[in-house]
Amino acid sequence: MSIAFDPSSVLPALLGGALIGAAAAALVLINGRVAGISGILGGVLGGPFVAREWGWRLAFLVGLVGAPLLYVAWRGMPPIGIAASTATLIVAGLLVGFGTRLGGGCTSGHGVCGTARLSPRSLVATGLFMLAGIAVVAALRWAS
Repeated sequence: MSIAFDPSSVLPALLGGALIGAAAAALVLINGRVAGISGILGGVLGGPFVAREWGWRLAFLVGLVGAPLLYVAWRGMPPIGIAASTATLIVAGLLVGFGTRLGGGCTSGHGVCGTARLSPRSLVATGLFMLAGIAVVAALRWAS
């Protein structure tokens, strides 16, 4: 499988990345919290109820789910192609969840927020995420 580079996709990707960075910075500056999705979700589902903590977490998650739904309502569903079985996707999701617990956070928390704060733990975790991704792609390309 080959994916060709499309220059028209650069600007939306840059704007999206800038918005993610700005949102993460705003959350830290305004709320003193890191925008790690697993930690935010864990605080809603498994943490003790603290109204001031629960409210912003729920708002963050509603925005995380609601923004793509608004986009689809506005522009329609973009074409999506997934070359994997349902079973493979389920196993992959479970492995990601396990890795998130094992690594003490998710890629958004470590990769976006932790590296920006020069957290040694996040720098190591992000390096390992990248190495694992590179190894999997290399193995899949070698196997096919």
